[in-house]
Amino acid sequence: MTWTITPEPYDSPVAAALWRAYYTEVSDRYYLLHQGRRTDPAELEREIAAHPGAELTPPGGQLLVGRYDGEPAGSAGVRLLGGGVAELTRVFLYEEMRGKGGAAPLVRAAEDAARELGATRMILDTRGDLIEARTLYARLGYEETEPHNDDKYAEHWFRKQLN
Repeated sequence: MTWTITPEPYDSPVAAALWRAYYTEVSDRYYLLHQGRRTDPAELEREIAAHPGAELTPPGGQLLVGRYDGEPAGSAGVRLLGGGVAELTRVFLYEEMRGKGGAAPLVRAAEDAARELGATRMILDTRGDLIEARTLYARLGYEETEPHNDDKYAEHWFRKQLN
């Protein structure tokens, strides 16, 4: 069983399915933790439509899809913010693909894509309940830092030099 990681148009059916699964999972986890309910279906549809991922296209970004034995299994996105800084976003693996060694290669491929786009530093934010993500980023050399944005859902901020 092997992993391949390639660029993917943000609006392809594969990318759309991964975005829907990603957003559903992180939204449901938030609402279950804080309100004891899943995401309202109308809100889910509204937010997915409002954030299609157009910023994840060259020359300002890139969406990558990881495939496990040829089947779509996960994604990672990069978008340039300026000043040599890129943001890592949409890092996700389908639940059944977790533990198969795909997360680290996805993040490394995103770092390579950021370098190719001209970035020298990667930043990201995540929530406290996304423990797996925080563990992954620390293992890959990301340092936790002070806040770099005021996103209402961000609770942890990370950075990594790419040179």
